Amino acid sequence: SMPSETLLKIFSYLDAVSLLSVGCVNKRFYELANDNGIWLKHYSSSLHPKWTIWKMKTKQTETVSLGCAAVCDKKPGYWKKEYIFKQTSAFKTRVMRLVKFLDPYTGLPCKNKEAMKVSGLSWIIVLKDKNGKEHVVEKPNLSFKDTSVTILWYGTDWPHLDILSTLKLFGVTPLLPDQSRPPNKNGPRRFSLIAEYHLANLTESSVAVGADELVQLFSLSPGLLVGIWKGKNEVAFVMASLHYNQLLERSILGSPTVPYSPPPNKPLLDDIDSEYGLHDYSLHLDLHGRNCMYLCGSFKCLFCRKRDIENGYLRLRVVNLKDNRKHLPIIGTFGICWETDVFKGNVKDCFVMDLTLLDETGKPFWCFSAPVHMELSAKSSGLYDYMGHIYTADYADSEGKVCVEFVWLEETKEYIIVSLVLYVSTKKVNSWYGTNY
Repeated sequence: SMPSETLLKIFSYLDAVSLLSVGCVNKRFYELANDNGIWLKHYSSSLHPKWTIWKMKTKQTETVSLGCAAVCDKKPGYWKKEYIFKQTSAFKTRVMRLVKFLDPYTGLPCKNKEAMKVSGLSWIIVLKDKNGKEHVVEKPNLSFKDTSVTILWYGTDWPHLDILSTLKLFGVTPLLPDQSRPPNKNGPRRFSLIAEYHLANLTESSVAVGADELVQLFSLSPGLLVGIWKGKNEVAFVMASLHYNQLLERSILGSPTVPYSPPPNKPLLDDIDSEYGLHDYSLHLDLHGRNCMYLCGSFKCLFCRKRDIENGYLRLRVVNLKDNRKHLPIIGTFGICWETDVFKGNVKDCFVMDLTLLDETGKPFWCFSAPVHMELSAKSSGLYDYMGHIYTADYADSEGKVCVEFVWLEETKEYIIVSLVLYVSTKKVNSWYGTNY
């Protein structure tokens, strides 16, 4: 029953975040909270003394008058949208500026953690059932590695697997971040869709990674691991592996419905004969089990000849079976650690692979973080140096394949990588360089 003029006077004392929250109360409050006069004051306080708005599309500026025309000639909510757009653009610029500093070791941004802290970034998953109802799961556990972050969600009130249809992974940031105080989880937030996964027929359509006494793991591309309670067909936990390459862009710059798409590569002119194929590539490889690291290695001067192209792939041989000087020992026994409120475990014979392949200019060419499982090979070791069972671990996506061979040494209780080969899709190479292999 309070007059609109009185409410507008009260609203004029609110900050931008509180004003957005008030607009969610009811339709009348929403209309009043869109008042151009109030939002114009917020917009003016965020600008320099000279009033200008940068037009992103036309790259021109226009002077804004503080008179009645700037309020009356605009539709309700105009200055609210302008204020939010300006604040989010400045926020994205500030965050993206931090990731321009590259680590010479990995070729990836070295201030990812700092950028995530500044942005107030977090991640959530949204489970949607077949009736259209959505279930939001927050409060994940994070585990940071050199080139990736592993995110684990678990809970006791998740919907039954049989009624679930999709799972969406979102990056979440405050809509109007304030560096002077921590982000308010109840305040307005912005969602950026990273990936969407279909859960119908999960156990039949996805890759079974492994199992222990309590759970069975299923892998969904890209980089998602779903743990199912044995015998109950219920979700125990969800684990996502996100590679640092384009991590912030995908978590911040995407829309709530469409994932961020990176711009195409601008190839540099290369005067080397095309018969040499790829040359001077670098690889950084991490193998870990979420909480423990098994291998962290870098490999330089990788190349392939034109004759190494076969069946739509270019081959980059990293570790050669016949060259035991480059064979790599693994620290510990493979396994992916998991936990919930009550239980915890370790699923053996599987791990998370973080791969970073840099081109000859040091630019990330092919990157991923994904769960991989090992299998006992039918062939026996023909190496005199290693007498033991051979295991294989393979990974494949639209950009390439990775094939790894291990030998298990019973005497020393350790794995040795005796072969590591990358197969890069010719489609990926052609789109990257604008060539035709």
